[in-house]
Amino acid sequence: MDRIRALAEMIRRSRRIVFFGGAGVSTASGIPDFRSEDGLRGITGLSPEEILSKSFFYLQTEAFFDFYRKYMLHPGAKPNAAHRYLCRLEKQDRLRGIVTQNIDGLHKEAGNIRVYELHGNVHENHCTECNAAFPMEAILHSEGIPRCECGGVIKPDVVLYGEPLEKYVCIGARREITNADLLIVAGTSLSVEPAASFIEDFRGKHLVVINRTPTQADEKADLLIRGDVAEVFERLDEN
Repeated sequence: MDRIRALAEMIRRSRRIVFFGGAGVSTASGIPDFRSEDGLRGITGLSPEEILSKSFFYLQTEAFFDFYRKYMLHPGAKPNAAHRYLCRLEKQDRLRGIVTQNIDGLHKEAGNIRVYELHGNVHENHCTECNAAFPMEAILHSEGIPRCECGGVIKPDVVLYGEPLEKYVCIGARREITNADLLIVAGTSLSVEPAASFIEDFRGKHLVVINRTPTQADEKADLLIRGDVAEVFERLDEN
């Protein structure tokens, strides 16, 4: 049986679906996967893991924001076929949650509500002094170090390397994965911990992996699809 048809059939038979996604979900929206060969590492010649770290933010703040504005903010990005399909699935009350490692906010923009953003969201920012909230534009349209009226630095509400994940987001994400009957892992190599270990909580019927390259979950998958995530979901609409 064609793998797309097999996935479509699994989705039809499932009532508690959870989607676990990474950077490959948003590449069709024009947001690069910085771990890929043609991603940010190749563009900058630097390590994104080092630049997007807690220590770099505090020690090299202006350099952090130069990189962050240029490579991490994509105001023109729009949801693609994968985001739209998942939104429809949630409206049918069959998608119980989206657990995402992405910070682009595209799942919410597409209309999904049950979204667990493990690494935060670029659209949410706060002052490190008075905790005032700011939209993405406050950083996007600033120069140097973006500052609040009180003088504090405006910090993105994203989880930097060296920072812990938000406790209650993790609890909700792991609860949904534990209770799922179908877990779809897509667009991620599962190389970032502790998020990657969350799929170990899955005890349901079917595990599906969709990714261009091998992942740590391939051997456990009931269905493995090599390919672009958005293209796979476009084809699902035809089944």
